[in-house]
Amino acid sequence: MSDNPIVIVGAGQAGLQLADSLRRGGYDGKLLLVGEESSLPYQRPPLSKQYLAGDMADERLLFRPQEFYAKKNIDVIVGAVVRDIKPSKKTVTIGEETIEYSQLALTTGAAVRRLPVAGADGDGVFYLRSLEDAQKIKERLSSGSCRVVAVGGGFIGLEIAAAARELGQAVTVVEAQERLMARVVAPQVSDYYLNLHTSHGVDVRLNAGVREIERTSDQDMSVVLDDDRRIATDIVVVGIGSIPRTELAEAAGLACDNGIVVNEYAQTSDPSIVAAGDCTMHRNVRNDASLRLESVQNAVDQSKIAAANLLGERKPYDQVPWFWSDQFEAKLQMVGTSAGHDRTVLRGSLEDHAFSNFYFRNEQLIGVDSVNRPADHIVSRKLIAAGVAVPESIVVDVAANLKSLL
Repeated sequence: MSDNPIVIVGAGQAGLQLADSLRRGGYDGKLLLVGEESSLPYQRPPLSKQYLAGDMADERLLFRPQEFYAKKNIDVIVGAVVRDIKPSKKTVTIGEETIEYSQLALTTGAAVRRLPVAGADGDGVFYLRSLEDAQKIKERLSSGSCRVVAVGGGFIGLEIAAAARELGQAVTVVEAQERLMARVVAPQVSDYYLNLHTSHGVDVRLNAGVREIERTSDQDMSVVLDDDRRIATDIVVVGIGSIPRTELAEAAGLACDNGIVVNEYAQTSDPSIVAAGDCTMHRNVRNDASLRLESVQNAVDQSKIAAANLLGERKPYDQVPWFWSDQFEAKLQMVGTSAGHDRTVLRGSLEDHAFSNFYFRNEQLIGVDSVNRPADHIVSRKLIAAGVAVPESIVVDVAANLKSLL
């Protein structure tokens, strides 16, 4: 075994999982986990949910305490910038120090997509990706009455809107498309969430592009829309998607295309380097497609595959993707994908705030969105993984047991 460490660049969910999987898989050599942020690895999903709402303390965000890393003999470097990777020399430069590695993993995650308009980088405009971002937003939301504009009607924007509204703030959501969460859910689900937010007092503006963030001499701020309407606000929180962190991979000569390109074994174009998590565009053998997913499930499962490959095992990544979002009293759980569906079937009742939308393509179940029906979500993960036929008559009958199809 080489005396040089396995180096994992990126100390988020994927990086931690990869390190833990290596130890669980029997690797007992040197292991180095490097992160840019000053904190030990922590959970990101709660930042726009429980954390902003004040229901989760900072220390509860940590995946593991310091003692875990010492016990597992994982050397963690926080607050460190990886400046360079040279695959031909098998070296990585961390700050001013260059070290040799035995094997390398990239779990660099994603960065927020910036709002490309005048004034979007000034005071009072926030982006949510890190704990530091969330702390700043939380401080503003908790310091008294303020008006909030959330730019973006996807998961992040809507979760922030719900958290701010539950804190008693006046909230407006601005979405450029004609419906909420248009990229990931069917119109019926979009309509449900539009009604949910408006019923809680959120002002939702659809088909509304942002032209400028305007500040007057007395420090008042307005979001100026494309049609010249102005929304006076105290803070703006932007949630319009993310960009995979591929800078290091590109500089190292690795193939990148909306992410670090990896095969079904989490290998990059250099087979000696693996990558996992939000930063990757991966080949999923189950979907027979290339996907870039931003989810806990993908970060965890793909990192396990990456670790197995580093340990000499050949396991393909074929997991069914799943996601979730908490907004007000509605828990949205998604499995599979709605992309390319040609038919939807509803189970349950929108009026009762408990339903599941089943997506089919050529009679095959490809995805399910469940709101406050966790049992549907759990069994749907198994149904899609098994590829079994799902009759519409059983879907629409809420008394029917979906497990019987397995």
